[in-house]
Amino acid sequence: MISLRYHAVSIAAVFLALALGVVLGTSTHPDGLLSGRGESGGQVDDLRADNARLEEQLRAADAFMAGAAPKLLSGSLSDRSVLVFTTPDADLSDIDSVTKALTTAGASVAGRVALTNVFTDSSEGDRLRTALANLVPAGAQLNTGAVDQGTLGGDLLGLLLLTDPANGNPRGTDAERALALETLRGGGFLTADAARPANLAVVITGDGQRADENQRGTIIARFAGGLKARGAGVVLAGRHGAAEGAGPLAVARDEAPLATVTTVDNVDREIGRLTTALGLTEQMSGGTGRYGTGERATSLTVAAMPR
Repeated sequence: MISLRYHAVSIAAVFLALALGVVLGTSTHPDGLLSGRGESGGQVDDLRADNARLEEQLRAADAFMAGAAPKLLSGSLSDRSVLVFTTPDADLSDIDSVTKALTTAGASVAGRVALTNVFTDSSEGDRLRTALANLVPAGAQLNTGAVDQGTLGGDLLGLLLLTDPANGNPRGTDAERALALETLRGGGFLTADAARPANLAVVITGDGQRADENQRGTIIARFAGGLKARGAGVVLAGRHGAAEGAGPLAVARDEAPLATVTTVDNVDREIGRLTTALGLTEQMSGGTGRYGTGERATSLTVAAMPR
């Protein structure tokens, strides 16, 4: 019997073709390229009409995936907790929609931690490393390979805010966690609500437009890798541009030590938000993936999942 998920993936593939049609149409014939008169102008008008239809079909695609989400995600993250990390360029609508997908999958969201521009700025590296070195819980130590600020930050916050994959228990005390968050908040490195230890983590980033400034893309990617070294599963999700150039998704897909982090590059579409939640389930079973439509993506979404 063909499953609902099979239908969803098939339909998503069609929508991917539609999306590519929109991109090709708008990038090949931008406004002002042709005069808008005569035969060329008529072709431009036709392209615009075609793109408008494709955009409407994409909106319908998102509506379909949103409606199918309860059945596609039902129970996939039951009895699991997820901490949501965000970068400065993450879009609020993406953050809210991913959070909704996580709760639809049955997860409890343990809080949001927002990394600031200071955290993701290489010129602040020495100051951040000094702060982190003073926040290690009693009896614990940072991974010896965590030397750059992204990896070190992910390692320390993973140690404090992610439960031990071996036994599911928190590491560090409530007082140590509170002190760490307050110290990093006071240093301008992050903002956070009342975050509690979680089994899993999602890092939501944006379109990577400033990724090459002060190594921001590399810092974010390695931050996700540092978290993954401490937790049962981490998904790094962003928009298409983050999978190009120096974007965090591109870095994560290029650097071998980050191969254990699942990446999703179309978090601004419903299929990407669902894939982010399903990617955590895949991570718990030992799998990983590069999902979406950007560079080095290997699949549009998670094709199959143990239930």
